[in-house]
Amino acid sequence: MLIGYARVSKLDQNPQLQLDALKDAKCDKIYVDYLTGAKADRPEWQELLSYIREGDTLVVWKLDRAFRSMRQAVDIFNDFAKREVHLKVLTMDIDTHTPMGKCMYYVASAFAEMERDILLERTQAGLLAARARGRKGGRPKALSPKKVTMLRELYGNKNLSINEICETLKISRTTLYRYIPTGKGHRAKP
Repeated sequence: MLIGYARVSKLDQNPQLQLDALKDAKCDKIYVDYLTGAKADRPEWQELLSYIREGDTLVVWKLDRAFRSMRQAVDIFNDFAKREVHLKVLTMDIDTHTPMGKCMYYVASAFAEMERDILLERTQAGLLAARARGRKGGRPKALSPKKVTMLRELYGNKNLSINEICETLKISRTTLYRYIPTGKGHRAKP
């Protein structure tokens, strides 16, 4: 039996290209996950691993759709070898029914992991370079120091409600409470 697996990293991404390729490959059953491959808990992937049986072939469009690291790919492949399950990667002509297919699988897995590591390395280098130029990254503060002072003065005025303070400064209650501690001795939410 041919078992297909497709994965996209986000719900708003479309797996249709992968699904079309898996249907063209005549897959009998197809599983689809809508989350990053770096996550260990992929529900459809886990169900597929439980379902697949001796003699079945897992069909994926690209190697990185199923595996995100060489270690994971090798572990799954070794498990498949024990269970006599094969792997077919459509974009790379890898088919573990053949000795050359097995060799190509290991080589391709190593390159997929190296590509991911290089991407992470470049991202880290970019972040370090930006920090060296004084860029901090992240979301900017909601309030300037001047507005924080104004917020504290308004908050100290017990005649004003929380809603009035928020309307005056055009901020949300969440923002207000982020800048004003709500422990003992402070005014509670109305």
